[in-house]
Amino acid sequence: MSDEKTKSFTIKDLPKDSRPRERLQKDGVTSLSDVELIALILGRGIKGESVMVTAQNLLKEFGSLSEMLDASIEELKEIRGIGFAKATQLLAVMGIARKVSEERIKKEKTRIGRNAIYSPEDIANQVRPIIKDFMKENFVIVSLDVRNKVIETDLVSEGTLSSSLVHPRETFMYAIKRRAAQVVVLHNHPSGDKSPSDDDIKISRRLIDAGKIMGIELIDHIILTQSDYYSFKENGLI
Repeated sequence: MSDEKTKSFTIKDLPKDSRPRERLQKDGVTSLSDVELIALILGRGIKGESVMVTAQNLLKEFGSLSEMLDASIEELKEIRGIGFAKATQLLAVMGIARKVSEERIKKEKTRIGRNAIYSPEDIANQVRPIIKDFMKENFVIVSLDVRNKVIETDLVSEGTLSSSLVHPRETFMYAIKRRAAQVVVLHNHPSGDKSPSDDDIKISRRLIDAGKIMGIELIDHIILTQSDYYSFKENGLI
């Protein structure tokens, strides 16, 4: 078999306007796939293997970009085509992404603190940027004053939502600390299904009863997905 037939496919074999760099310049970074973004960071592949193949292998091994955030240099170097230099490049970019994300979350929480809430959609849209990318379910309480102005947003727990994980004592501890007049609780469904489970409904009922005893009204329980929400209040469950 000739060298021409065994030659690996490379980015240069693509039409110029289909190459990742050119597409990024023309259409912006959001036009690129995760594989293409990784390929641009790596720059080039190794002998006999396109950088696109190396990028695909990385994504296949770790499952997603978010999982790569916690990878070590040693783990990255286990992938064919990734040496010390490329591993550090990847970790540096991931580190920048993590810091930018943390800064945005802090700014978002500060912005939320200045706003009043008038509808479930308001609070869903304002809180979603904080938790929409979480891989696990996160249970959040938003403490409000008598004028519906947000006092603070607190993470109560992280993990699979259950009646044992979300206890009224821990939930209302934050509301009491913030001297809240009323609260909204939210949690995300990483599956993308906004429908409440039986446990979700049971938890809401327990929190409503606890709030009545403490004089802190639970005015809504909202389930968030990346693009939608489910309000217990809007659906007559509160």
